[in-house]
Amino acid sequence: MQAIILAAGKSTRTYPLTLTRPKPLLTVAGKTLLEHNLEQLNGIVDEVIIVVGYFKEQIFKKIGNKYNKLKVKYVEQKKQEGTAQALRLTKHIVKGTFLVLNGDDLYCAEDIQRAAKKKYCVLVKEVDNPSNFGVCKIDGKLVKEIVEKPTKQVSNLAATGLYVLGPDIFNLKLSKSQRAEFELPSLINELIDQGTEMSFEKVMSYWMPIVYPWDLLDANSHLLHHITESELYGKIGTNVTIDGNLVLGEGSELLNGVYIEGNVIIGDFCKIGPNCYIRGNTTIGERCHIGQAVEIKNSIIMDNSKIPHLSYVGDSVIGSDVNLGAGTITANLRHDNGNIKSMVKGKLIDTGRRKLGAIIGDNVHTGINTSIYPGRKIWPNQSTPPSEVVKKDMV
Repeated sequence: MQAIILAAGKSTRTYPLTLTRPKPLLTVAGKTLLEHNLEQLNGIVDEVIIVVGYFKEQIFKKIGNKYNKLKVKYVEQKKQEGTAQALRLTKHIVKGTFLVLNGDDLYCAEDIQRAAKKKYCVLVKEVDNPSNFGVCKIDGKLVKEIVEKPTKQVSNLAATGLYVLGPDIFNLKLSKSQRAEFELPSLINELIDQGTEMSFEKVMSYWMPIVYPWDLLDANSHLLHHITESELYGKIGTNVTIDGNLVLGEGSELLNGVYIEGNVIIGDFCKIGPNCYIRGNTTIGERCHIGQAVEIKNSIIMDNSKIPHLSYVGDSVIGSDVNLGAGTITANLRHDNGNIKSMVKGKLIDTGRRKLGAIIGDNVHTGINTSIYPGRKIWPNQSTPPSEVVKKDMV
């Protein structure tokens, strides 16, 4: 069986992180979103076809032509005109029944396996806010229609973007939606209208769509919560306290006085300490330095970044090759305890989170004693002078 992963799009809602990488290469729990999904597909399918476009070379370099036991092929979507058009590009190499899934959502092998046993299937999840999703209109055990962001109650079963389909879908005519895109749900609706019986399976484990940068924190927390034992491949110095499950990469070192609380992942060749406090639900990438009197809580620190001393990073996502000057503070809580809001594509979005720190793009350098308001973003390659107060996004 084959799986098609749709990974070509340019995600603007996850800026500034996706200004320098494709969304499927964002990292949670020590791996990219794409790698997590490939691991879940391993043993269910034999071959994966990845539809690439935006920053395609990065995906080629990261994944290559084989991942574990999976053969990997690529198809380029040169002009991103929607998911249905992306799928159509794979017609020449698809054989028989196949899986389709989004490259920037996280799925679980157990759910994929149950769906893959069906000839035609939509993986759905019960949600509290169906108006934010494409939801499935159900009749008995079959899907009768996928309705995009309904204003009236249709059901609470959101389509997760994972489908089991057959090659007959390639015979349907593409037509643009109201959003001027060729969308896969519209094509599936046409398939149903022509008499195809489309079944559904409910998510029993997890489905985590990554829509905004802060969704990475929820996914990271979920995956770290399921670490059941420590894996220590690096060096641990004197007076180090590990109160939780720690994954410590090869060549990494915990120096004197490091305190780790809760489940944490630290990548290869990192230098942690001395005397720093790493709190739970934190993932630190490869070749990072977290130094003297630094506290990090519930955050993702990507590769090659440095937070050497006297700084606080809470509920934040820090990109690659970032250097935070001494005394950099990410505020993560409003004085009124209200939800943090953040600008996305010119609109102020309620994140639904009481605690959210900074979203910092790649290669950002902050001056000493920089303070960053909750929910603010800093675009790649920006820098701040000493004692700067970041009240608005730096773009």
